[in-house]
Amino acid sequence: MLRGMSTVALLANDFEGAKRWYTELLGVAPYFDQPWYAEFRIGDYQHELGILNGEFAGQLGGVPATDRPGGVVLYWQVDDLDAAIVRTLELGATVFQPAREFGEGFTGASVVDPFGNVLGLMHNAHYLEVLAAGTTGTPAPVR
Repeated sequence: MLRGMSTVALLANDFEGAKRWYTELLGVAPYFDQPWYAEFRIGDYQHELGILNGEFAGQLGGVPATDRPGGVVLYWQVDDLDAAIVRTLELGATVFQPAREFGEGFTGASVVDPFGNVLGLMHNAHYLEVLAAGTTGTPAPVR
């Protein structure tokens, strides 16, 4: 039933600030940019990361922003967890969950962006196996 992550939508009351912050973090501008919603395509599979303008949250299916982070943490694959944490902190994020090992080949952390959203960062051996397999469907060994 679940075939893969399609789109993750973050909420920001400072919509313009969030677009600037994520453009700086990701190194690309949103490919879709409207007053109510902006969306970036990122990563190996061009996953969609959206920013929902807090002014429109109730009308567009979002939930109102709160003054503290919470809810689901979506982890994004990173090549270097420590460097990813440092980069987000340089841009004004704060540590939510410090770096830790989830199991052999899986390390992760999460930060809170300047707009109150939790951003998960993970180095995931399984992700690398799937990526290395390409279209053959046969997992390649982890390096």
